[in-house]
Formats: sequence, C-alpha cells, structure tokens
Amino acid sequence: MSHEGVGLRAVMRSAAFLTAGVLAVPALAACSADDEADRPVAVQDIAPASRDLIADGGTLRWAVDAVPETLNAFQADADAATSRVAGAVLPSMYRLDANGRPQINSDYLESAKVVGTSPKQVVLYKLNQQAVWSDGREIGAADFAAQWRALSGKDSAYWTARNAGYDRIQKIERGKNNLEVRVTFSRPYADWKALFSPLYPKDVMGTADAFNDGARRKLKVSAGPFALKTVDREAGKVRLTRNARWWGRPSKLDEIDLVAVARDKRAEALADDRLDLAEIDPAEAERVTLAARHKDGAPLQGASATSEKDPSAEKSEKGRKSDKSEKETSGKKGEKSESEEEEDGKNAADERSDKDEGSDKDESEKDESAKHEKSQKSRKSEKDEESDKSDKEESGGKSAKHKKSDDSEKSDDSDSESDDESERGEPGTKGSRAKAEATRSALSGFVVRKSLEPAYTQLALNGSEGPLADERVRRAVARALDRKELARVVLRPLGLPAEPVGSHLALSGQAAYADNSGALGNQDAAEARALLADAGWVPGGPVTEQKKTEKAAGPKGKKGDDGEDGRPGEGGTYPLGDDDKPSGVGREPVQDPKDHASKQEQQTGVRQGAHTDDQAARHLDGRQYAGQGGLPGAYAPKGTAAPAGAASNVLAKDGKPLALRFVVPSGAGSESLRLVADRIARMLQRVGVRTDITKVSDESYFKDHIAAGDYDLALYSWPASAFPATDARPIYAKPVPAADGSLSVEQNYTRVGTDQVDQLFDQALSTLNEGEERSLVRKADARIWAAAGSIPLYQRPQLAAARVGLANTGAFGFQTPVYEDMGFLKKGAKGPQQSPTASRTGK
Repeated sequence: MSHEGVGLRAVMRSAAFLTAGVLAVPALAACSADDEADRPVAVQDIAPASRDLIADGGTLRWAVDAVPETLNAFQADADAATSRVAGAVLPSMYRLDANGRPQINSDYLESAKVVGTSPKQVVLYKLNQQAVWSDGREIGAADFAAQWRALSGKDSAYWTARNAGYDRIQKIERGKNNLEVRVTFSRPYADWKALFSPLYPKDVMGTADAFNDGARRKLKVSAGPFALKTVDREAGKVRLTRNARWWGRPSKLDEIDLVAVARDKRAEALADDRLDLAEIDPAEAERVTLAARHKDGAPLQGASATSEKDPSAEKSEKGRKSDKSEKETSGKKGEKSESEEEEDGKNAADERSDKDEGSDKDESEKDESAKHEKSQKSRKSEKDEESDKSDKEESGGKSAKHKKSDDSEKSDDSDSESDDESERGEPGTKGSRAKAEATRSALSGFVVRKSLEPAYTQLALNGSEGPLADERVRRAVARALDRKELARVVLRPLGLPAEPVGSHLALSGQAAYADNSGALGNQDAAEARALLADAGWVPGGPVTEQKKTEKAAGPKGKKGDDGEDGRPGEGGTYPLGDDDKPSGVGREPVQDPKDHASKQEQQTGVRQGAHTDDQAARHLDGRQYAGQGGLPGAYAPKGTAAPAGAASNVLAKDGKPLALRFVVPSGAGSESLRLVADRIARMLQRVGVRTDITKVSDESYFKDHIAAGDYDLALYSWPASAFPATDARPIYAKPVPAADGSLSVEQNYTRVGTDQVDQLFDQALSTLNEGEERSLVRKADARIWAAAGSIPLYQRPQLAAARVGLANTGAFGFQTPVYEDMGFLKKGAKGPQQSPTASRTGK
C-alpha cells in the first residue's frame, strides 16, 4: 500500500433501498465485459531495442530509495529494493506480461499445469533442464519443498510476512525425474501460479536461522541473469554482476548498481553523473524535459503519444506569463492531437470545472456566491480588498492557477530557483546562473519515460464509527465525487490518459478487470443529498455549540500549531471554508504540473499486491517518508472562504454538524494527495458535508492514523495484483472480534466488510475454472463498490528519467523487467524515436 502519496482493486438510485440498513442491489452480478480488460490504459515506455543494437558491457546505475534492510522478499521489512534484487538474481516461475497477466518463465519452466483434481489438486512442474544455481546444483524439488515448509505457517520459528497459498499445500515430491516437481494441495487453490516466485535455494529456506538471518545481508547462491556481488550500506550501494552460470540469453550489462538516492535529490544526482536511471517526481521530470527542449527544441524520446509537447512543461511555461495564459491556452489547441481535441470537445464543461468552483453548481448556488462575495468585501481591510480584486480578475479570465504555480515554484531548492530565474531572464548571481546552466546542460542528456503504474489511489472511508458507520453517508460521500475530475487533476498535466479506475481488484488490461462502479452509481449531488437526508442529516438543523476539545461528528483529531503563513503547522487541522476571520474569496487549489503520486515499487519478479502492514506503511506515496514539511500551494490557507453557498448547506443531526476529519501527510512529495484532498473537500461542501483537513507527519500517517483507524477520510494506494482472490482478500475481509476483545481488521483499514464479499473470495480461491474465478472476483468487486468503504480514483503515474541511449528500461507499467536485455545502444545505433504512452482510447 502506498499513501499517495500505501498500492492492490444494479445501480441504486433511491435512498429507500437502504432505509433498513440492508443492501438491495438488483442484478449485482458483475458485467462480463472481457473487452474492458483487453489492454492497459497506458502502455509501457522503455525505449525497446533488439539485442543486436545493444552494446555488450557497461554499468547501469539505478536509483533506489534505500539499501534494502533484507534480501528475503518474504520478510515483513522487505521493500522495493529487495524486490528489484530478487527479480535480477532469483528464479521466478511466472512473470507478468504487458497486460499484467502471468506467463510461464521459460528460463525456468518448460511447462506447469494441473494434472489432477480428484481427490486432490495436483500441479506438475517440468523444469528447464539447464536451470542451475550459481553453485552448480540443479534447481529441483528440494528447493520447492524447503520454501513450502518455511512459508506454510506451521513452524512459528520462521519469521514470515505471509503464507497465502503455501498453507494449502499438502506435500511436494519429486516426479519421474529430477526435472519434475509434483505439488499436491490439501484444498483447491485457484492462484497456484502465484507460488514459487521468487524461489529461494534450500540453503536459505532450509532452516529458521538461515531464513530469518542468513538472507538479510547476503545471498551466497542465486540463479538469475545477475548475481549479488556486494551490499555496501555505508556507501548506499548494492552491486549486481553477471552470473557466470546463467544459461539464458547473456546479460548485456556487466553490472547493475542500485544506488540509494532520496527522491528530492535525484535530479541533482542525474546532473552530477551519479545515475543513469531514476524514478522521479513531476518537478524533476519537468526539469529534464525543459533541459532537453532548451538544447535542441526537438520532440523527446519517451514523450507522450498524446502530444508532441509535455503538458506539464507547457503549463509551467504558461504559468510564468499569467497575463497571457488564457490566450496561450487557446493558441495551443492547434498543437494538440486530433484525439485530444475530440476529448476537449466532449469535456468542455469538465475543462471549465478546473477553472471554476465546480461544474455542478446550480443557479441558487451562484446567487449565494454573489451574496457571499459581497458580504466578504464589506468586511475586508485594504489589503484584503486588493486580494479580492485579484480574485475578481481571475474570474474574468486571469489564471489564478498559474499565479499560484509561480508562488509554489518559489519553494523549490536554490538550484531550481536559479534555473527558473535564468530561463525567465530575471536577475540572479552569475554563479547561480552558471550553475543552473551547467545543470540544465547535464540534464539534457536524459529523457523522461512515462506510463501508468500498476497501482491505484483510493479514497478510504473509515466505517468503524461516526457518521461513516452509516452506509448511507458513505454512499452519499461517494456520489458527491467527480472521479473524472480528480483523475484529470493528477494525470492530465503529465500527458497521461486520465481515466478513473473502475475496479478495486484489478486494473484495465488484467483478466479480472471490469468497471463495476455502477454498483454504487455515478456522481449525483441530488442523490447524495437525498441519502444524507434519509440518514437524518438535514440543512439548517440546530447545532449545539461545542467546546474546543469536543469532537464534531467524526473521530477526534490532534490539532497542531499554525504555521507563520496561516497554514496549519505539523499535525494542524483546518476546516475548509471555516471563516472565523475575514479573508479572500475561496478559490480552486492550483493545478500544479508537479503534483502527482510518486513512484511505488516496480514489478521485479516478486509478485505485486501481497503486502504486509509494514510494507504498506513504506508505500504510502511510493516511498519511505522522511517527514519533510509540506509545500506552499497545496492548501487553502486557514480562514479561506468556502465555495459560495456552502455555509447555508451545512448539515446537522442531534446538535452536531456533519464534519469529517480528512487526514493527509504533510511531507514534500505528497502534494498531489493534498491537492486531491482539497478538491474532494470542495465537492463534499456542495452537498453539505464539512471536512476538517488535518496534516500529520509522514512517519505517523500510516501507523498512527490509517492502521489505527484515527481518521474519517484518507488517501492511499494499493498495487494491482495478478492474483486478486489471494492478495486482495485481507484488504476487504470483514473485520472480526479478536480473542482480546479488539477488532481484527487484517489489512482492511476502512473497517468495512460483508459476509457476501468474504464468501465470494473463498469461492474464487477454490475454483479451478479460470472463467468462473474471474466472474466471482468481479462479483466481489461489485459488492465492495456497493458497500462504499473505499472509492478507487485514478491509476498512479509512473515517471522515469533515463540516460539517452539506454534501452529496454524506464516506465515498465505492468510488465516484469527483463534484466538481461537492458543496456546502452551501440555507437551509431538508433533506437525508437518515441516510446509512446498511448492510451487504450487514444486520448
């Protein structure tokens, strides 16, 4: 899970269906739209090149967040770097293709199939006869058996993070010869292809001591295209070298160095020639893109197929000329592709919603807006009047977003600031301009490759207590959301297809994917208000004055000190639209091209989707958080007026207002989460739901809030799994009372679950008919949508800076990296001019 910043996946229109608290969803069976799962929304972007064009030799320096704490992928503190090492040096029986579907890895398997179902399920693996460990021993049944015993859960001496699937195995034995492995299951297991990927040697799995400690710092024996050479924690580097006993296609690279570099330092490391490949955030991606354009003005390798120009960079350049922003916007339309123009025509109203308070305001709300603005003006000081005048200019066509983007840029580090000054021709020291020019020149040797990550960001609704314990309120919150707008806010500035995710359990391209959001319903403010009214929340109801320490309708939150600029400080809470003192008229938060969800781990041979609580904490925004302060521009300052009409729509019940505590991380790199949270807050205000947005430190966000249940609303991510019946079950299982009286939630941090969903997962796991399994998973997803415990929003972006000439690596999308094919193009060889991030719809 990751907190984008923790990442796995009939329309009911009348509140009357829910009055008795019983979910009545006609025709809840999920659609059988196999065409929906045909292709991913965006393809991978890795600059593919045939092996004959790639030079032999060289070292690839690849950024990771940190040197891994353990090299054992089945331990709780395994991380992205652990997975990357495992993918390069260990066997994996199956690997994922570009659609996120498992395919036999022919380097290790000749075949694998179910050869018996009665009385027991039996799977027969036929191994590649050339497959050997680096010590010369054949890979065989002894290795499979050792891994099963270690991960079965029967021996508590093994400190394992999970045992899903291995606990269903009854026995493992040798087949007719050493190349055959027979696995007999005690219970049918549909996801048997998820097992033994990666496969560790019996030396690691054979004893508890070896499992717990032996593979944390070293792997003496391996069986991949690369072998582990050194782990240098002091230097922050893991070195992989060619495996001399590798029987497959020889690795093109001599070595791969995994170098620990913090995300906010990666642009500097690229410019200093310390890295060749790095997953980056939009701010760094923009710098790389602009540097390459500044060099020759040519379209970039790895640029989006949706447009020759990177929209994020284009918006940044426009932001520096706010007086001409509207003219430039219209002028750029001619540069867009035909598919973009088509989409723009279809979504004209949606485009306007990015500039105004929202596309669904009715006339009464507009009248209230005028009254509210007039009232605000009468109470403003001279300084506030000037601010108000600026806001009026914004509504007349001037772009406040671009102005705020400029303000946000001022918070960048000094190198970036000097770079911007020199680009704009603004004054700056000669030294800073020279340094910026040198940095830009160095970054021009890189390209940005982008796709969509196999993970999605969701809005979590804590159903354990408070207003959200009522399913009608959860459904009302969901019906108030414009998921298309939220996806556009994050993805469109990056030139990526902005399509809302339609499933909790799979992503487009995967076999189990189908858009089941119809089980909940589309955005409908009127229906949201009706659901709230049915739950007893009415506008203008009596509100009992509360003490400062008394909580409103939601869980109690810790309130922190305010910052000097009026924003809440670390741990601070600010109710959006709480006008306890005069301030400027409310405005939309800046749509900063730098804002998005940062990288989560790539698929690297270790199955995605199977995450422990500790892993989830590390993946809240695709990174391990360092507790950095929030950036300007992502928040509405304390006292910012609510969208017009919001005050009169405040709902109350039993003397308390309907207020939900929205917890967001405060660190740098989570800007997109805060941006999305602000957008969601405004959408909820339109139906009378107040949100108190609370910033908390990155270190406490998951442990003290998400896992502990101390929130009403939160944003975090789950990876998509190729085996959702196994990996997603603990995320959506119905919480049950534990022996000590507490509630056992597994990984279901929304605390919302049903017996029907549990039963559907159990049935999906126990069928050996793949079509039936897909159907059951889709039905489970429809039930999850209807329960409204979590609302999938958008697939997360994936950005990588790669040195020009580096091939077969970058933004991998679903596909497992092929380490032996990575390398640098030969001198004079030309790879593809463009590695497109084309969308399924052509957008």
